[in-house]
Amino acid sequence: MSKIFEALNRGKGVSADLILPTLTSREVQTPDSALQPGPARQVESQPEPAGFPMEPEGFQPRTLPLRLMETSPILPFQDDWRASEQYRIVRTKLIQHPKQPRMIVVSSAGPGDGKSVTAANIAGVLALKSEANVLLMDADFRRSRVHVELGLPQGPGLADLLVGSCSLESALIRAEQLDHLYVLTAGTPRANPVELLDSSNWRKTCEHLRKLFRYIIVDCPPIGAMADYDLIQATCDGVIIVARPDHTNRDACMKALSLVAKDKMLGVLLNCVQDWFLTRKERYDGYYYTSQQ
Repeated sequence: MSKIFEALNRGKGVSADLILPTLTSREVQTPDSALQPGPARQVESQPEPAGFPMEPEGFQPRTLPLRLMETSPILPFQDDWRASEQYRIVRTKLIQHPKQPRMIVVSSAGPGDGKSVTAANIAGVLALKSEANVLLMDADFRRSRVHVELGLPQGPGLADLLVGSCSLESALIRAEQLDHLYVLTAGTPRANPVELLDSSNWRKTCEHLRKLFRYIIVDCPPIGAMADYDLIQATCDGVIIVARPDHTNRDACMKALSLVAKDKMLGVLLNCVQDWFLTRKERYDGYYYTSQQ
């Protein structure tokens, strides 16, 4: 564990067998002023692979465009070469993981570490490669961010589905630009989010979603902050913890690491990592980045 915190303190990565790759990207927290309507960044549509139906017969969820702000770090697969490659490394590690996790929790030790952005980008990079459907699900009812980051309506969503006020078909959103990517927002805010997760409806919903999607990436509340995390991770196959240098609290991160079951721990992902001042310029990623100019 000491190597992880050396990385947190000095802002450089550690060996890949201990953690997932570090990610260098723009700031993960979008200023409130930037959330107002403005010019949207276009996401190129991806061709549909032949022979793979996008949804079961007769199943027709809403299809909406993702509206990303120009400064958004979401889906950096066209204009941020380094972040794009790092997320592809994460994808490869997940696809080749010996336990083959399908429903994956993305959480953190506290707010502001970038878990929502990370969850969206992991789902996005899986949807680029996978020949099956990928779902990004926002289960953070207390501070839902997925709909804001993607420029989608807040509801109907997961909360509405769990209380029975809407159907799965009406709650799901299919991304217009990425045929394999689906989004289930948090939905209408509720006063008792723990009760929604501590119910047979939550467990039945997870079972049904597993039948529809190859991968389910769950944006989850911070670990240990409330009971929500424990109820969510109990139904999932693995957990990724997002940490941010110069932001993540060391004690809170240590506690979060201790609370994740060893058989479900997939790795720690360092977000917004700056180049260390002693980094060698002739590294392979620098070489290939230069060759793309």
